[in-house]
This record gives sequence, structure tokens and C-alpha cells, in this order.
Amino acid sequence: MKIEHIALWTKDIEKLKDFYLNYFNGVAGNKYYNPTKNFASYFISFSSGARLELMQMSTIPKNLNDVYRQYHGLIHFAFSVGSEEKVNALTNRLRSLGCRIVSEPRYTGDGYYESCILDPDGNRIEITV
Repeated sequence: MKIEHIALWTKDIEKLKDFYLNYFNGVAGNKYYNPTKNFASYFISFSSGARLELMQMSTIPKNLNDVYRQYHGLIHFAFSVGSEEKVNALTNRLRSLGCRIVSEPRYTGDGYYESCILDPDGNRIEITV
């Protein structure tokens, strides 16, 4: 079994799509649009086979959780970039572009080398080896 995809609601589907294409080497499928529901989505594919579904619909309310605090439910997903140097480089690149850094690159207690950033919508992304 494998996770096939994870879905995220967004208010700005094009901005979020461009973020995952530009910084995580995603490839976007065709945009789907349902005019009856005013619903749009993209599937973003990654070389590992996993996909991310970005969805937008005007009636979805804003997430009221504090992005800097933990809460129940999906809290992050992680991208493996292959080395400590690449974790550091991508974290610094995203910082220079104004992305918020939740935690600097470091070794965790369970042996991962990772950082944690927020995407443009405030979703937590771990960048790991």
C-alpha cells in the first residue's frame, strides 16, 4: 500500500501550484474546473509517484488554526531532498524568498535531519534528507 495523494484547500490555487512546481519539482496536470460548484483543482505529481491535489472553492472557510502551534489532524507532510546540504540549501532559498521558517535545519531526536517551513497558505512542510 502507498499514499496516493494528499489534498489541500487553498484560496489561491495558481500561487500554491507555482510554489510546489518551482521549489519541490512538481509537475502539474491539467486544471479541472466544475462551473456548477465553482470548484477548481490541480494534481501535482512528484518523481516518487506521490501526488498533491490542490483544490479551490469559494465557499470553503479559512482555517482558523494557528500555523505555529500544533493541533489535531494533518499537521505536516515531508519532502525528501537527498542530503543535508540540499536540506540547508532549499531552506535558505525559501527563506530568501520570504517563506516562514518554523524550525531550522537540525537533527531530531529520532534521527532525521530536517527543517520545517510554511507554504504560502501556512501548511507545514518538512524538508528532510
